[in-house]
Amino acid sequence: MIEMRIAGIALDAVTKSPIVLLKDGSERRALPIYIGQDQAKAIISALERQTPPRPLTHDLIVNMLEAWNMTLERVIINSLQDNTFYALLIVRQGEVKKEIDARPSDALAVAIRTNSPIWVLEEVVADASIPVDRHADEEERRAFRDFVSKLRPEDLIQRGGSSPGET
Repeated sequence: MIEMRIAGIALDAVTKSPIVLLKDGSERRALPIYIGQDQAKAIISALERQTPPRPLTHDLIVNMLEAWNMTLERVIINSLQDNTFYALLIVRQGEVKKEIDARPSDALAVAIRTNSPIWVLEEVVADASIPVDRHADEEERRAFRDFVSKLRPEDLIQRGGSSPGET
């Protein structure tokens, strides 16, 4: 799994639909997830630390977690099927841990409010992420190709121990 954070909300240039953008710790991969207008507002208000006069749905969920001494350990975006993302809330109450199915947008809105980490399965990142820094990716590939081109067979011999087949 890869830990990610919410980098912000954007609008699709064509459809004007909101997109929540997650980024990994190295800022090299971004995961765009289309969400609804209401969820975008809920995420933005939490990012901006706005407090509504009365609890909205995600605030209510956080209040219920607190009232029952439950903690949101983490959010996991665990699947992408037919262009739809799926997420889990990992909730703990004492020694009991539960996985609760959730839409990613709702899970993210609650995660922000509880300062909970956001994790994404590597397969989901591989399938749906976009490169953020193509230049850095290309430099990394170039450095690896350069390393491999200078590699000699004797560099691969195990030093200080016996090789397979030796006695």
